[in-house]
Amino acid sequence: MSTPPHTTAGPAAVTVLGLGRMGSALAAAFLAAGHSTTVWNRTPGKADELAARGARHAGSVAEAVAAAPLVVVCVADDEAVHQLLDPLDGALAGRTLVNLTTGTSAQARANAAWAKERRIAFLDGAIMAVPEDIATGDAVLLYSGPRDAFDTYEEALRVLAPAGTTHLGGDAGLAARMTTVVAGYVTAAAPEVDAGTYPAGDATLTVHQEAMRHLAEESEALGVNAELPRFLQLLAGRAVAEGHAESGYSALVEQFRKA
Repeated sequence: MSTPPHTTAGPAAVTVLGLGRMGSALAAAFLAAGHSTTVWNRTPGKADELAARGARHAGSVAEAVAAAPLVVVCVADDEAVHQLLDPLDGALAGRTLVNLTTGTSAQARANAAWAKERRIAFLDGAIMAVPEDIATGDAVLLYSGPRDAFDTYEEALRVLAPAGTTHLGGDAGLAARMTTVVAGYVTAAAPEVDAGTYPAGDATLTVHQEAMRHLAEESEALGVNAELPRFLQLLAGRAVAEGHAESGYSALVEQFRKA
C-alpha cells in the first residue's frame, strides 16, 4: 500500500485520470494554476499536448495515483471508473478521490461506500459547464461528500470553477441530482444545424446517450416519469448507429426530421 506523497506549502499535487475533452480541460486548468499535475489516459497519445505543457504522463493508473494525494477521475461512465480503480489493491488509501464522471445518485452513494471501505476520502461532483468554460467565470461545479475532504482541497477544486464551486452536503448523492439545461446550447446549435455539421463541442453523442440513461434511471428512482429521457436516449442510439458516435448533440436534428 502506498501513502500520499508529502505535500508542502503551495498548490496541491493532483492526478487526473481520463483525458477526453473534459478531462483534458480539467488537467490544463490545474497546470495553468501551478499545480504539479500527473495525467493518465487509456489512449496514451491524448496526454502528449499536456505533457508538452509540463504535465507528468504516467505509464499506468497505479503510477498516476501514487503521484498525488488528490486524484480526479473523469471517464465515460461508472463502469469505466471501477475498471480503472478496482484493481489498485489499496493504492488509493489515504488519498482524496474526486469523481467527476457523470452518474446517478445511487452510483455516487455506492462509490462513497466503496471508498469508505478502502479508507479513501470520496467526493462526487457534477460539472455544469462545457470544456471551454472550465477555469472561467462561466463554470459551475457541484460537490457532495465529506466536508473536511472538500475543505482540504477547496483551493485546488476552485481552480476549475473560480466563481461557481459549491459543496452541497455530506450525502454523496446530492451532486448527481443537480441537473440543469444550458440555454446557450440552443443558440450554439442553430448554426450547426444550418450547416449540417455537428461538432462535439461539449461531449460526443455517445456521452450524451449515457447521460440520458442516467437521467432516466434517476427519474425512475425518484418516481418521476422517465419517458422523455428514455425517448432522447433512443434517438441518440439511432444517431450513433447511423455514424454520429463522435458528433455533438445537435446531430439529433436528423432524427427529428424523420417521419
